[in-house]
Order: sequence, then C-alpha cells, then structure tokens
Amino acid sequence: MSYSTADIRNVALAGHPAAGKTTLFEALLHAGGTIQTAGSIERGTTVSDFDPMEKARGHSLDAAIASTDHNGVHLNLIDTPGYPDFRGPALSALAAVETVLVVVDADHGVEYGTRRMMDYARSRQLCRAVVINKIDHEGVDPGRVLEELREAFGPVCLPLNLPTDGGKAVVDCFGTSEGDSDLGPIADWHQKIIDQVVEINETVMEHYLDLGEDGLSGDELHDAFEQCLREGHLVPVMFCSARSGVGVKKLLDIAERWFPNPAEANPPPSRKALNTNASKPYPIRRRT
Repeated sequence: MSYSTADIRNVALAGHPAAGKTTLFEALLHAGGTIQTAGSIERGTTVSDFDPMEKARGHSLDAAIASTDHNGVHLNLIDTPGYPDFRGPALSALAAVETVLVVVDADHGVEYGTRRMMDYARSRQLCRAVVINKIDHEGVDPGRVLEELREAFGPVCLPLNLPTDGGKAVVDCFGTSEGDSDLGPIADWHQKIIDQVVEINETVMEHYLDLGEDGLSGDELHDAFEQCLREGHLVPVMFCSARSGVGVKKLLDIAERWFPNPAEANPPPSRKALNTNASKPYPIRRRT
C-alpha cells in the first residue's frame, strides 16, 4: 500500500531507562491492529526486542522500527534504547523522525534520561511531545510529574488529556472544557493550552479575540498547533498506562490528528544548510 506524505507520521519513543518505551511500543502496535497480542518484556516476546541479548537483559540495545495504521494514517514508530551505554542508536534514530515522544515514568518523574532526550530533540529542532506512563500504579501523583516537567522544560509543557478515576481512564482537555479530572477541573487546563496555541499566530489570535474559540476553523487551529510544535512553543503532554492500555488508543488519535507529517515539520539541519546556500550562485571560473 502506498501513502501520501500527508498521511505519514514518523515518531521515535525515547526517554529514561525503564520508563516503559518498549511496552508502549507494543501497546501502540496492538491498538493499531498490527499485532493481535501485545508482547511482554518479561517473556521475551516483544516485537522490538528481538535480539537474544535484548531478551536476556530485558531491555533494548538497539533501535527498532515497526508501523501501524490508524484512521488512514501510517504511523512509523521507532523504539529506542534508554540506557546511556546504548544511547548512540537512540540519537541516530532521531534523524529519521519529525516527532520525539519522550516517555516518562509516573513513579519516578523527570530523570536524567528525560532531560537528555528532550534537550537533544530541541537542539535538532524536532517536534517534542511527552507521555506520562504508568498512571494506574498505586501511589503515583501524575499532577506532580506534570509540574516537574513544567519546572524542567518550561510552561510550554501543557496536557492534551488528563487522567481521571485514579488513572483508570483519560479525558480530553484540548477539545473540550467540560468535566473534571484527577488534576482538577478540565476547564483550567483547557484555557491554558488554547491560549498557548492561538498566541503563536497573530491572525489566529485576532480571530480568537474577536469571535472566541468557536470562531476558529479546524484548519486555523491545526496550523497554529503545528507552528507551536515546530517553534518549540508547545510540548504537548499525554497520560497513559501502556500495560493496561489506558490512553493508548487516544495517543494514536493525537498522533494522527496533531503530530506533523514530514512536510509540516522543520527540515533536517543538512537540508537547512542546503537551502541557506541555494540562493548563492556557484562562482564562475574563468579561464586564464
């Protein structure tokens, strides 16, 4: 099957060791229908950790790619190693994607691997997103983890959805302002992210101030959102439990609707350099 550029999303899962990247990788493939049953790290049955040494160690040693389809969009996923000894393949994999999805463990919050991958992705001008995993674990405080992210990487970290019912479900806070969550009223977070998105574009801001949120077209909101991602003005945060599947299908929905396709993201550094020099004519060498 062939896909147009607009129907492709390239996403790398990165972050600290044991944050749940491989488990989330499996859960996304399962939710997209690529595999019938999500594999297990403990049983050595995951798609990405197929090497005998990976199965023996119980963690990724190299980057692995697989794909799934969702609502007509082809999602290429790269599972990357988290341990520093194997970070080379993880950093190399980022050259093949437009979005880096940094996985954060709700039990431990922001760790050195989180900072390393967020900083590297920003230095390459890649679009960044964060998923807080394991929200259904006993005693976790997802609100604290979100605040850690905002302290570490700035107020640009804002949630697209929120955990509810003690981490047994997630609820949208970007497309709606009604309801409640484990982090408080949805309306509070909804207003923050809408304000963050519309302020990036002067025309969109004018329409918002004149007509309100309902006056914004879907294309206007989408284009402003993509601009926010490209310019680092927004780092969307999602919540999930890869093990139980909570929030995984919604993560596919978000990737399909809001993550950039290859034509929408920033060009890679090498291409930027070529574009910079493209307007300069080659020197004419004259015979002497």
